[in-house]
Amino acid sequence: MTRTTLLATVAALCLGTAATAQEVTLRVHHFLSADAPIQTGVLEPWERMVEEQSGGRIDVQIYPSMQLGGKPPQLFDQARDGVVDVAWTLFGYTPGRFPVSEVFELPFLSGSAAETTAALQEYQAKYMGDELAGVHPLLIHAPSAYKLHTKDKAVASLADLAGLKVRAPSRTMTDGLNALGATAVGMPVPEVPQALTSGVIDGAVIPWEVFGSLRIESVTRNHTEFGTENGGLSSAVMALVMNQAVYDGLPDDLKKVIDDNSGAALATLAGTAFDEAERAERQKAVDAGNTITVIPEDNLAEWRDASQPVIDAWVKTMTDAGHDGQAMLDDARAMLDKARAQ
Repeated sequence: MTRTTLLATVAALCLGTAATAQEVTLRVHHFLSADAPIQTGVLEPWERMVEEQSGGRIDVQIYPSMQLGGKPPQLFDQARDGVVDVAWTLFGYTPGRFPVSEVFELPFLSGSAAETTAALQEYQAKYMGDELAGVHPLLIHAPSAYKLHTKDKAVASLADLAGLKVRAPSRTMTDGLNALGATAVGMPVPEVPQALTSGVIDGAVIPWEVFGSLRIESVTRNHTEFGTENGGLSSAVMALVMNQAVYDGLPDDLKKVIDDNSGAALATLAGTAFDEAERAERQKAVDAGNTITVIPEDNLAEWRDASQPVIDAWVKTMTDAGHDGQAMLDDARAMLDKARAQ
C-alpha cells in the first residue's frame, strides 16, 4: 500500500468514525435558568445517560431560559412542530388545552414530587393519550405541592388571604385562588420576581424548589404550608416531550436508548431531584429567619369547602366533554394514595 493510499484509508476511517460517533443532535429547550432543578437534577443527568448509552451517537444540547426564542407557553408546540427536538414545559401555561391533566392542579390534590409524579405515570397511561398526540412523551411529572409565599403579610388563616394579589400557575389555580378570596394573577414563573418587586402581586403560589433559580428568597419573607408535610394548595403537570418525527427517525438501537431513559425510570429521577431541591430551598428560608406558617390538617376544612366548587367544575367539564369526570377524579386520588403508601 502506497503512502498516499494509506493516508486516504486513514482519512476515510476517521470520517467514518466521526459520522458514527455522532449521528443525532437533540436540542432541548426550556424556560428556566441553567441552575434550576429541572436542568441540574433531570436534564443534565438525562443528557449524560443518553450520550453514554448511545456511545456518543446522540449529542444532547440543552438551551435554558428560552435561548432558542419564543415564550414559555409556546414550548409544547415548538417540540410538536419541530422548531426544537425536545421541550420541557408546564401544561398550565396553555389554559384549557390539557384539561384532562388538570386534575393534579386542583386545590389540595397533590403531595411530594415523587408521589404526584408516580401517580401521573398511571394516570397518563389511562387518560392522557389524546392530549399527548403529536409528540413523543419522555416524562410527565410534577413538582412538590405549591406553597403560598407572600411579600409583606403572613397568611395564617383563610381571612388573611382576602384581597391579596397572588400569582397563579394555571387556570385551575386561578379559579382556586379566587374562590379562596384572593385576587389571582396568572403569569409564567420567570415573571414572578419582577412582579413581586414592583408590587404587581403580593405573593405567589410556587414550590420551594424554584426559589434559588428565581432569586426571590429575599423578596418573600412569609410562607404558608397546608396540612401535613408537602401539603400545598396545588401542583402543576410538567412535560418533557420530543418531536415525534425525530423519534420515529431514530434507528431502533437509539430508540431503545431513549426508551430506556424515559417514562417510569426518568420519573423516579425527577421526583427525587425535585423533592431534594424542595427541602434544600425550604431550609434556606428557615436559616434566614423567614416566617413559615403551617396550617394544620384539622384546620383545612374551610379551605377545602371554599375551593370545592373548583373541583366540581372540573368534574362537570370532563363529564360534558364525554368523560367520566368523577371516575377520573377518584382514580387520581387513589393513584396518589397508592404512591404515598409505597
